Amino acid sequence: TSAAGSTKLMPCREQPAAQDAAFISIQAFPALLDLPQDLEVSTVSCGSRHTAVVTRGGELYTWGWGKYGQLGHGTNASCDQARRVEHLVAKGLRVEEVVCGPWTTYVRV
Repeated sequence: TSAAGSTKLMPCREQPAAQDAAFISIQAFPALLDLPQDLEVSTVSCGSRHTAVVTRGGELYTWGWGKYGQLGHGTNASCDQARRVEHLVAKGLRVEEVVCGPWTTYVRV
């Protein structure tokens, strides 16, 4: 599976509470995902304002509102573009399943 560096990623930013909703675009219609071409998605889950996908290679990508750390990137930053959860890669963990709640993300490895 491709490294995260090959994706077109927007920088993630820490946002004060009043600006959180303004940073993440909320769309009421389907949107095309910009993931690396060689990634095959096996599972998708959506929370209230964030989304997570598991690839066939067992990697987790998340994006959306991250105020409560639900994206798993070790910060409260929000991201409009999919970003690989590097902590799981560093630990050598293969993701089998993901379920997003309103402000949480549950991962089975």
